[in-house]
Amino acid sequence: MKYRKLGKTDFEISEVSLGAWQIGGGWGDVSDADATRLLHAAIDNGINFIDTADVYGDGRSEVLIAQVLRDRSEQVYVATKAGRRLEPHTVDGYNVENLTSFVERSLVNLGRESLDLVQLHCPPTDVYFRPEVFEALDKLKAEGKIKFYGVSVERVEEALKAIEYPDLATVQIIFNIFRQRPGDLLFPRAKEKNVGILVRLPLSSGLLSGKISKSTKFAADDHRNFNRHGEKFDRGETFSGVDFEIALQAVEELKPLVPSGWTMATFALRWILDHDAVSCVIPGARNQEQVVQNAKTSEIPSLTPEQKTKVAHVYESRVRSLVHHYW
Repeated sequence: MKYRKLGKTDFEISEVSLGAWQIGGGWGDVSDADATRLLHAAIDNGINFIDTADVYGDGRSEVLIAQVLRDRSEQVYVATKAGRRLEPHTVDGYNVENLTSFVERSLVNLGRESLDLVQLHCPPTDVYFRPEVFEALDKLKAEGKIKFYGVSVERVEEALKAIEYPDLATVQIIFNIFRQRPGDLLFPRAKEKNVGILVRLPLSSGLLSGKISKSTKFAADDHRNFNRHGEKFDRGETFSGVDFEIALQAVEELKPLVPSGWTMATFALRWILDHDAVSCVIPGARNQEQVVQNAKTSEIPSLTPEQKTKVAHVYESRVRSLVHHYW
């Protein structure tokens, strides 16, 4: 496993890390036993950064992570998110009282005295135009309840506004073969400002694993079943906002580019890691086998210029018009 510095933090984190949404819920059933095994497998394979949120299973993900880390001696950084517990989810809810309450709840769930990294969890756009929200995060940092803070965003423009705040350490954003716009606009600015980039949904909700087909059935509680058109949250979080059948056609065009001995998932993850502004990818997993396979991406070489050109062609011809100007 290779490691990269995470923005303004002093963390050296695994370039392939772990997203823990799946072990909280919203992806079908993942048992406590499977979650425990995959977390141990992640650490065994050099992963030292886990991304979660207080709403993943109403705290289940945070608690499971804490239970596993109590049995490990390795340094493992945990990033969590705050804000989505608000009901209703409004700009005014992002105040010092609520953020303090959310942070204190996560401290209990994770069994920590200080949180490594707290990210605003895809708040309404106007939150980024309220300096008092970031002052509240500065206060939590000064109190020692959090070490660093960042944002998890839906749109490039939100990230560009967020990185204007001088103490913002990280931005989490969707970036993959089907969502390439952040690489054009955000990444150069983030590098200039020493802001780390956490890439979520690197496999486009599993599409870029190459294992999903028209006949794939998703559980009733899997967002790939109930949120394809944004019924519950931003539609860009499900299959990157790309129409399911069009995305499958694009996947078929990509498959011949995958070298012998690679999986399509490692190919897609390697494409992301070839962007030097990226601090890490945080693919999720439902079992330990997926974790181990994803971790192997750190060992494989960069894509060739020819492969990158062909990936760009698939994006331009199949996907760009569907997503590029929305996020």
